[in-house]
Amino acid sequence: MGDAGEGLIDSESRIQERLDQLEQERAERKLGPPPDLEAVRAIESLRLARADLARQLESATHKARRASLTQALADIDARIAKLGG
Repeated sequence: MGDAGEGLIDSESRIQERLDQLEQERAERKLGPPPDLEAVRAIESLRLARADLARQLESATHKARRASLTQALADIDARIAKLGG
């Protein structure tokens, strides 16, 4: 008779685990897919580089240097857009 009680407890615990799993799946669907951490890291790195280049551009006085920095900023902006940031 003890075995029947254990089966009932096991069944209830499996049902609860399945309900928890379904709830977690619903929550994940609401949040959307998890972010690509490598892409997030790359975008953050590009943003930091862009901020540094923008700072350099503000203080640059030489025409060729300003053109180079402007082109670098455009390149970084394109790479950020391509990554979806």
